[in-house]
Amino acid sequence: MPGIGVAVNIGTVLLGAAVGLVFGRLISERFRTIAFSAIGLAVIVIGAAITLGGLADLGQTHLGDYAALVLVGALVVGSLLGEALRIEHGLERFGRWLQDKAYRAPALAPGRADQPGEKGHTLVEGFVTASLLFCTGAMTILGSLQDGLGDPSLLFLKALLDGIAAIALATTLGAGVALSVVPILILQGGIALGAHAIEPLITPAVIAAIEAIGGALILAIGLDLAKIKRLPVGNMLPAVFIGAAIALALG
Repeated sequence: MPGIGVAVNIGTVLLGAAVGLVFGRLISERFRTIAFSAIGLAVIVIGAAITLGGLADLGQTHLGDYAALVLVGALVVGSLLGEALRIEHGLERFGRWLQDKAYRAPALAPGRADQPGEKGHTLVEGFVTASLLFCTGAMTILGSLQDGLGDPSLLFLKALLDGIAAIALATTLGAGVALSVVPILILQGGIALGAHAIEPLITPAVIAAIEAIGGALILAIGLDLAKIKRLPVGNMLPAVFIGAAIALALG
């Protein structure tokens, strides 16, 4: 049945986040801190690998040597657009709203108010980090397309990987990780529903551009998690769509 892969993916993320939240209560602040740093390092490596892979794939298309220019151009223009729209500010407001909800529903929070999972900023980090990890990459696009066309096998594999990642992320980042199911539903569900209509638009160049730019944003999230440098990743999100549009038009 079309869409079953998306449903399973959402289910495994929610289950993984729930497990992470429960076990997060049992972990002391000292272990939370080192786990937070380790996850940040892992996210940096994952982001770099996705970006390099996407650039390599983009270089194999008609864009050739201009692949890096697509990455730079999309990031700059997308960041300017995001800054104009104040996306980061909107995410911070959303995080404060989530924080209020977490205080009213203790089951959603990993522990005391002074722990990372309770802070509005970290709730935003959990939401954005998980959303980027779960919604960027070839498996997201191709898996959703195949699911819409009746073959959910690739999304089943992605669901397993996402569920495991959700456990690790929710342990340190809290309930915001579970909210990543919203963009999963919108993006993957939308692709699955419109599979027949948009399949011609999802070219290898488009997938490569999404991977390259999405990977760069994931790397930026990792820098923040590792306490190296915080970048306004929320304001950079339009770059993914701009890069995909450029690749579709030129690639």
